[in-house]
Amino acid sequence: MDLLNTLVDKGLRRELPTREEALAVLATSDDDLLDVVAAAGKVRRKWFGRRVKLNYLVNLKSGLCPEDCSYCSQRLGSTAGILKYTWLKPDEASQAAAAGLAGGAKRVCLVASGRGPTDRDVDRVSETIKAIKDGNEGVEVCACLGLLSDGQAERLREAGADAYNHNLNTSESTYGEITTTHTYADRVDTVNKAHAAGLSACSGLIAGMGESDEDLVDVVYALRELDPDSVPVNFLIPFEGTPLAKEWNLTPQRCLRILAMVRFVCPDVEVRIAGGREVHLRTLQPLALHLANSIFLGDYLTSEGQAGKADLEMIADAGFEVEGAGEVTLPEHRATAGGGGCGSHAGGGCGSHEGGGCGSHEGAGCGSHADGGVCGTAAAEPAAPATEPRTDLVAVRRRGAGTDLAPNA
Repeated sequence: MDLLNTLVDKGLRRELPTREEALAVLATSDDDLLDVVAAAGKVRRKWFGRRVKLNYLVNLKSGLCPEDCSYCSQRLGSTAGILKYTWLKPDEASQAAAAGLAGGAKRVCLVASGRGPTDRDVDRVSETIKAIKDGNEGVEVCACLGLLSDGQAERLREAGADAYNHNLNTSESTYGEITTTHTYADRVDTVNKAHAAGLSACSGLIAGMGESDEDLVDVVYALRELDPDSVPVNFLIPFEGTPLAKEWNLTPQRCLRILAMVRFVCPDVEVRIAGGREVHLRTLQPLALHLANSIFLGDYLTSEGQAGKADLEMIADAGFEVEGAGEVTLPEHRATAGGGGCGSHAGGGCGSHEGGGCGSHEGAGCGSHADGGVCGTAAAEPAAPATEPRTDLVAVRRRGAGTDLAPNA
């Protein structure tokens, strides 16, 4: 297929595809799916080999968020039966993180629900970062606390944070349909604050909220322009008790096409399969490893993931290897540039991380969201569900942080 040959060539050169080419990837047929995966896999292997980076979430403060992100189980007005608790103490958070690190994770993502941190909250998180780093040499720590005020990113950096996650989630033109309590521009501003403070920026999207192909391409191109080092791709988890509970628009095949499109547009950044992979990719999860080079291990913010042991077996069975703590994730040209641009040349950066109120989403949480108002074009007819609802795969987290039960890692 000429399209795929062109996209591979561009990806190996870190050159930005045209919007028409990105849209064409999303429009490919199921008959061509394995060709699409194989083509994007060449780009993934060029920049990341067969390594898979493992990340582990610790939900520092769960529920009771004042923001109204429609996709989020922690949102204002949510009736989802999630865990609700206030701030974990630094030693509690460190113990939770240790479980993920023991399972092979090299990055710990510290997430808290809310619009954004107070200065006291930054102090709490700074103490937690120090507690984790004191007990685990070489661990990466990413914070995801919502919208940042002036000076807060610098304070987190001084405390030892390596990265900050704040997702764009969807296109600018449809953002107001999923959230009214903050703006798309607020999210962009926070990612820029993280960059300016010397933190590695992480920012991504949520697919499956009813958005169009054009919306998906818009947000991924916006991410490339923002140039984060990491782009989490979340697939909406339709939690009962949220406005998007009935949005079941994804098939495993569409999820793979979305991941392939992100890889072609952002060839040399960490593309992470985040929340919802178990719900929507299901038995095709191993194919997604040919597209993304990073996943979350175990559970998410408010929902359960597959067993950490199953994640490790999946990686090994698919012929990949877990990235070691001493290995550098990003290609040399990005790593030596201090987290520089995704595309670098011919069209610039890329990247992404986790969200507004909170982050590394899974359809719960608060940042990188997965339950927001429907992001489709206003005039579009509602699409028929792409797949039968699999509510049996949506399990509220009842273990790990905030409970007395052992975490899944």
